[in-house]
Amino acid sequence: MSAPRGTEPRPPADPRSGRERVLRAAYELFSRDGIRAVGIEAVIARANIAKMTLYRNFSSKEDLVLAFLERRERLWTHEWLERETERRAAEPARRLLAIFDVFGEWFASPGFDGCAFVRVLLETSDSDSAVRHESIRQLATIREFVRDLADGAGVADPDSLARQWHILMKGSIISAHEGDLQAAARAKEMGELLLRHHDVRL
Repeated sequence: MSAPRGTEPRPPADPRSGRERVLRAAYELFSRDGIRAVGIEAVIARANIAKMTLYRNFSSKEDLVLAFLERRERLWTHEWLERETERRAAEPARRLLAIFDVFGEWFASPGFDGCAFVRVLLETSDSDSAVRHESIRQLATIREFVRDLADGAGVADPDSLARQWHILMKGSIISAHEGDLQAAARAKEMGELLLRHHDVRL
């Protein structure tokens, strides 16, 4: 994958480095199983490193979760969702709908793992937690992407549409977890109605 939009290309991390091995293991485990179910020992075993290597690079599990969320935002939000959406359509309104085309393929794939930001948010009960605040910030980043598309489509109240659209996005992900493989198509149909409600011509 290339660097996220708006950043300078960075050299790939050395996969042999202790930090990278820990982060790759944590990314796989946290994405699949959530942060509550995965302990430090599981990450250490998956990375096949000594405990000291983990703590030399991450001072705590919270520090590791924050690094996981940062990587998830780069890989999932910027390098996958935003770029795939932009690749599939040129007009902002069509890009909004293309989000659900991207989701439909994701839901049907063996690698479907749901929204890590929502999962982490729900698993973190402490309202003062840095992890909780970071999850909220990253969800807001997705919503801002949608807001920019709504603004480009000429929506009079792009913030309102972005919040409505984000509800459709999150709802379709939950429905896909329930086994509804048509969740993205259903959300797209609702999105078309929502755009018409906001006087966007398709």
